[in-house]
Amino acid sequence: MEQERKAKAKKKNKRFAITLIAIIIVGATFGIYKYIQGQRHEETDDAQVEANISPITPKVSGFVKKYYVEDNQHVNAGDTLVVLDDRDFIIKVKQAETVLAYAKANVQSSGANLQTAEENVQSSTYNSRAAEGSIELAKVKYERTLSDFKRYAELIKTKSITDQQFEQAQADRDAAASQLEVAKRQYEATTRETSAKKSQAVMSQKGISLAEALMKEREADLAFAKLQLSYCYILAPISGTVSKKNVQVGQLVQAGQSLYALVDDNDKWVVANYKETQVEKMRVGQTVEMEADAYSDITFIGKIQSISPATGAKFSLLPPDNSSGNFVKVVQRIPVKIVLDKTDNNKLLRAGMNVIVDVHLK
Repeated sequence: MEQERKAKAKKKNKRFAITLIAIIIVGATFGIYKYIQGQRHEETDDAQVEANISPITPKVSGFVKKYYVEDNQHVNAGDTLVVLDDRDFIIKVKQAETVLAYAKANVQSSGANLQTAEENVQSSTYNSRAAEGSIELAKVKYERTLSDFKRYAELIKTKSITDQQFEQAQADRDAAASQLEVAKRQYEATTRETSAKKSQAVMSQKGISLAEALMKEREADLAFAKLQLSYCYILAPISGTVSKKNVQVGQLVQAGQSLYALVDDNDKWVVANYKETQVEKMRVGQTVEMEADAYSDITFIGKIQSISPATGAKFSLLPPDNSSGNFVKVVQRIPVKIVLDKTDNNKLLRAGMNVIVDVHLK
């Protein structure tokens, strides 16, 4: 009996030893595996899917005439999302067109005035030159008659000519002198007229420049009115899925008011917040495996695109200041941006989803 009890105790001790050895082997194997994996991988579950979210906002204020999309509806870039009441803006466009037409007519009128002024300058210049020529002719005639008068004055002393001939020479001299004076006055008048015409031409040139500047200003006003009219049609800037609908027919919306949120379906990435003690061996371009909490049977592949130049705490609204108060060391986290490889599985991911990230260090 005693011998049988000893045999059972011995057998039991042997089983315990085998079990203990097995546990040690399994524990050692698991520990070695985790150590080796820790040297080649860095994991974190503090990671979320990110995407570009574009706010759809009107650029002008107005009443909603119609909207075309509902929550969670896919749209393509350029699709019309909302139409505002455009009657006020159409009237402003017509007003701008009318004012522009008047400005163009003013430019044409100023051009005609300039042409007339230039023609008047040419005519006055011609008259002035003709008057200048008349002066030269009058001078020649005056000098000739003056010379005849002087000669006749000598001849009359010797009674070589009659008194009638002398008086005629004197009359011719006086008439030539009078004609010369008239020619000079006419030249002065034409000169003053030419100067006045040139001043009118300069004023006409300034007038047409001012009219052209005003016309360009009116063209800009018309372009702005048309631009404002185009803002009544709110289009999708990118392709994606619409969410957070906040618009109803007849609603008065203000410029900058959020009507939808448009999530870009084609541009998604993951931001993993690694502890500062984990990023020592991380480099841009390293391969990353990810597993979303919602799809545990699918592995998403990507690469590290960039590592943040500062910890997440530094970008917070109230960053911690270790120089004030008592200091407690807290391990900081550094955001790492991971871009996803282009696969159809990426369509399953939604912005904000939690993922488990595994970076392959080697």
